[in-house]
Amino acid sequence: MLDDRKTAILAAVVQEYIATAQPVGSASVARVPSVNVSSATVRSELSALEGEGYLVQPHTSSGRIPTDQGYRYFVDHLTTPGRLDRTTQRQVGDFFSAAHGRLEEMLHQTSNLLSELTHSAAVVVGPRAEAVAVRRVQLVGLSESAATVVVVFVNGSVEHITLDLHDGDDDDRLAATSTHLSAQLDGSVLERIGALDSSGDADVDRLASAALDRMRTIAAADHVYTGGASEVARAFDAVEVVRSVLHTLEQQFVVVSLVSDIVDRGMSVAIGVEHGIEPLSACSVVVAPVVVDGEHLGSVGVLGPTRMNYPQALATVDVVSEQLGQRIEEG
Repeated sequence: MLDDRKTAILAAVVQEYIATAQPVGSASVARVPSVNVSSATVRSELSALEGEGYLVQPHTSSGRIPTDQGYRYFVDHLTTPGRLDRTTQRQVGDFFSAAHGRLEEMLHQTSNLLSELTHSAAVVVGPRAEAVAVRRVQLVGLSESAATVVVVFVNGSVEHITLDLHDGDDDDRLAATSTHLSAQLDGSVLERIGALDSSGDADVDRLASAALDRMRTIAAADHVYTGGASEVARAFDAVEVVRSVLHTLEQQFVVVSLVSDIVDRGMSVAIGVEHGIEPLSACSVVVAPVVVDGEHLGSVGVLGPTRMNYPQALATVDVVSEQLGQRIEEG
């Protein structure tokens, strides 16, 4: 643990660097009321903090900037989630009050909302179909040889998948299969469904079994939505860093693994190399789980430079995750 003086100086450096993105000099730190020591004393303490790994001096004549270790100390010891101002709280509340229609669209819009509020890239991982109960199944003919299986889940999400048909699989047979599947699967979770009961019609049973097999192929797919790529581009000066971050955000598996790993480790903030994704080493990630009926069904998070505004990011992610969970629970 740092003593009170070093703690106050480190906090002053972190807060000013977050605000300005410029190395912080001793004169600026000495003017902070909570520091209350001379510039000479500040210079001595800055050198000590640098020696202990909390700060670094990018250039000989410049001020200091925080290291990942410095940010970690700031987050763990000096930061609590801030409070969103009334305007922002109202904006979040109005958004979820007006959110209707398909879950996928709401998750996509939620990622845009998070990005807009935090000026960071946003990630929303929705619940997998395998973990959500089915409300209704319908088979819709596309041609003589193909149909679409439409699966509606109780949380409002909808999945579509193509099914090959045999000769004689007409609209009446598709309708009968839809009725049979809906009766069999209503309220059931795909990952727990075993063999279907017989309908008494061999062709309907064949189609229902084939449709269920196809449904299982989509059940394990992750629903990932990202927003705010342009915010990432504005956050970094180095083109190569921007390119690396954007390329990584396009890789759905990496994004899901990143967010899931942070939540599974019981963390709300991963700073720089802590998250283990080398192309994102210049970034921090702030996440919160989305809980529905006491079960963790998704996550929301923001990704930005390590100098992000952590109190504001933590507050925003917490509020949005809570509101999203409530909205999904309401259906």
